Amino acid sequence: MRRSPFFGAMMVREGLADGSVAGSLSTTGDVMRAGIQCIGMPEGISVVSSFFVMVFPEKLYSFSDCAVVPDPTAEQLADIAITTAQNHKKLTGEEPCVAMLSFSTKGSAAHPLVEKVVKATEIAHKKNPLLLLDGELQLDAAIIPKIGASKAPGSAVAGKANVLIFPDLNAGNIGYKLAQRLGGAEAVGPVVQGLRRPFFDLSRGCSVDDIVNTTAINVMIGAV
Repeated sequence: MRRSPFFGAMMVREGLADGSVAGSLSTTGDVMRAGIQCIGMPEGISVVSSFFVMVFPEKLYSFSDCAVVPDPTAEQLADIAITTAQNHKKLTGEEPCVAMLSFSTKGSAAHPLVEKVVKATEIAHKKNPLLLLDGELQLDAAIIPKIGASKAPGSAVAGKANVLIFPDLNAGNIGYKLAQRLGGAEAVGPVVQGLRRPFFDLSRGCSVDDIVNTTAINVMIGAV
């Protein structure tokens, strides 16, 4: 308790604080350990993950997981999708439309990596049957209506997705940085998710603006 991330996590656990933002002076490992050990995960969620809010001039997207889980299982990928969808709605007010991304669309390729995404989609549907979610979808089929209609006819998600779930950290990290550096999107995050209460991590190289933006998201998620 003499280490600030753990003291802050216990304040959140005991209701003395509504949320916590840490990491400017602590490693990600210390912050994550404090959150998992002191706050814990809600029932039914198997993994702590993260998401970025990607701000384009015409649209907001949530990308996950781009910072925490290197190679999620199908079960973890399903939980990442469900949690990201919930937080997307809290932050934007939009109904989440979730695409489970792959290099295949609806069986266009056969590979164990595709099978993991298909299985994750099935698990997510069973856990939250009301969630608008579909997969496996390639990125263009997920976000471009004409291509979605061609590659995945009849899908309620294809061409309309605003929540993009990447199959692993390689894809997610590369994807958000491509959108940021080449696509001109503002990347807000990473936002830690999957804990019982808002408990966020910052980079030790964070700016004042990073702290302010992350704190604002912490408050918004904790208030809903």
